Amino acid sequence: MAPKSQPNGSAEAPIEVTSTPTIVGINFGNSYASIAVLTKEGAADCIANEDGERQIACAISFHGEETYIGNQAKHQLVKNSQNTITGFRNLLGKKFSEIPPNEISVSAPVIQHPEIPDEPAYKVQVLQAAPIPLPTTASNTPAASHAATPRSEPTPSTRYLTPLEVTSIFLKSLVQSAEDFLGKKINGAVISVPNWFSDAQKAALEKAASDAGIVVLQLLEEAGAVAVTTTTEVWEAEGISQDRTQLIVDLGSSGLELSLLSIRQGLAYTIATLSDHTVGGDYIDNKLIKFFAKEFTKKTKMPLTVAPATEAQDKRAEAKLRLAVEHTKRTLSASPGAATCSVESLKDGLDYTGTINRLRFDMEVRSIYEQVNTKVKELVSSAGLDLHEVDEIVYVGGSASLPGLDETLLLGFSESVVTPFTVGTVVGGGVGDPTTIVARGCAIQALLLAALPESSEEEREVKSAFANGSTWNKAAVTSKTIGLLFPEDNAESELGGQWIPALLRETGVPARRTLRFDVDLGEGEGEKKVAFEVWEAKEGVKTENVKRAPLDDDDEEEEEETKEKIVEKEAFLTALSLVAKEGTKEKGRWRTKVEVQLLLGDNKSLSVTAWEIGKSGRGEAVTASISV
Repeated sequence: MAPKSQPNGSAEAPIEVTSTPTIVGINFGNSYASIAVLTKEGAADCIANEDGERQIACAISFHGEETYIGNQAKHQLVKNSQNTITGFRNLLGKKFSEIPPNEISVSAPVIQHPEIPDEPAYKVQVLQAAPIPLPTTASNTPAASHAATPRSEPTPSTRYLTPLEVTSIFLKSLVQSAEDFLGKKINGAVISVPNWFSDAQKAALEKAASDAGIVVLQLLEEAGAVAVTTTTEVWEAEGISQDRTQLIVDLGSSGLELSLLSIRQGLAYTIATLSDHTVGGDYIDNKLIKFFAKEFTKKTKMPLTVAPATEAQDKRAEAKLRLAVEHTKRTLSASPGAATCSVESLKDGLDYTGTINRLRFDMEVRSIYEQVNTKVKELVSSAGLDLHEVDEIVYVGGSASLPGLDETLLLGFSESVVTPFTVGTVVGGGVGDPTTIVARGCAIQALLLAALPESSEEEREVKSAFANGSTWNKAAVTSKTIGLLFPEDNAESELGGQWIPALLRETGVPARRTLRFDVDLGEGEGEKKVAFEVWEAKEGVKTENVKRAPLDDDDEEEEEETKEKIVEKEAFLTALSLVAKEGTKEKGRWRTKVEVQLLLGDNKSLSVTAWEIGKSGRGEAVTASISV
């Protein structure tokens, strides 16, 4: 007999947070960083630093005796660019000879370190305080009490900083902001890294964090941090299935990172990844800068050359525009109306104020959207999947907050695909906010790691599995979907009955699934049985060309491509049958409840057990075991 309705996998109870440890999550990007801390309720939220910034620019600037960090440092790009350092994360752990010439595009010059062979360094000018005051002599002793006391003056000095040293300074400022917010010392942190970071780069980041006094609980890949966030109760409260295929589109300023994950009951497995540094938020900025420079020239008849600017005056104008378009992009992300770009004294004392609406902006950056779309198709195809098999799209990065990107990508997916824009979780910095999702995931992961006990050798081994370089980072997964088939004599489906998927493909093993559902036992009296088969099945997408009727007599008949998900039986595994003894009669038909549990071991052994669930609890169990 067939079940009345398909079951859902049982969800585990939430972990109750009794005491929040002093840990943080850090999203460390190449252009921006953010810090997330845990609230009293156990949720993770991004905090603002002392300047009120939640998205903190990865920039450090030296001006005399002052050191600026964050957006204050970024504003130094206009008048103090030679002493302002940006883009240092991507240079971590690299030798000077490994850095391509096109990567040496930071404001402060990147040179070979004068003392360390093959080591990149930034050369900046600072004012160094004299180590001791001037000695008092007969010539400088004041003759009267109203004379000023002589003091030592800071002296100009050249300072060489490696990317590791710059990173250490920056991370220390982030943790200091978190400590000021929490009012206590931070005991540990989880820091995000891109999936393309090498072991040497990860080691350099750990060294920089250690030098900053940070205990690194884990270096978590950005896709992993996203998976942590998107498997929480807050995220799944939006009605998203616990079993889904997830596409992560991380559009950072310096590059694009794509990850295809299988999410199975809170566990994530990476199916495929792709990195491309020829597209990113900086390319969107360049499009905007050229647009506004052209408008400035049109309004003022004053030529303005940008990207790359050759004259010093134009370089300063380009730096001003680059700072201004950040605000323009954020306005376009949050509002469907027009956004302004205002710059005082853009060139030769001339002020500039321009506007651009969403439609015009999308037209200007359409080529960037199309590049991302092409790479998404390339990634999904390389995994042997179809776009219609992707259930959810998650966006990461400030540039991924642009609605035009979502609208472009959705054209190739099924209508049922879920994105933060379709469910409205991006508005107002909601749970789907691309700028905070990685930091929040790092903070939640930090909470889990801090809660792991270390009293026994086994517990310490479990915790060491999260360390950089651990060999416990490879999981086995199923290649086919395993499900239950309830045969029906007059079934309309090609499978010959009602199909209930139990263990989807790309499910990590060992795995346990427990399904509970109502079963229709039919009419009449006598002994009633519940029987079902267990199959391995192949899932895919069926494509058909359907003729579309013309809209009017002048139109020609056209073909339209349609796609639908299909399931095909591949291998019969076993069958089970049990006698229903506690059925109840409703409207002339007998019904009962059945529970089925599947256990799949890492040795490919499958055990299937079924019970009838009655008023007295579970009935007699029937079990079948097989190797798959």
